[in-house]
Amino acid sequence: MYAVIETGGKQYRVAEGDVLRVEKLDAEPGSSVAFDRVLMIGGEQAKVGAPTVEGGRVDAEVVSQGRNRKIDVVKFKRRKGYQRKHGHRQHFTEVRITGINA
Repeated sequence: MYAVIETGGKQYRVAEGDVLRVEKLDAEPGSSVAFDRVLMIGGEQAKVGAPTVEGGRVDAEVVSQGRNRKIDVVKFKRRKGYQRKHGHRQHFTEVRITGINA
């Protein structure tokens, strides 16, 4: 059984036992979180929401909090002597899917 959930403005296809990185959530490592925005539940009988599956919920456990690798943002205008360099590291929360409830 799998599900498609939405969190942080992105959609993820998850199954029980999967570990994935999502946008930062306010939760301590070891605590549990529930994703209520379930767009689809697949398996023997697929349920597709309009826009979400009613009563659908995906439970997960927070594994860790962290930051992704650094990316460089460069602004440049030719022949104007204009250059700007900026770095960014995005925060993430790593979660392990513990259950899918239809």
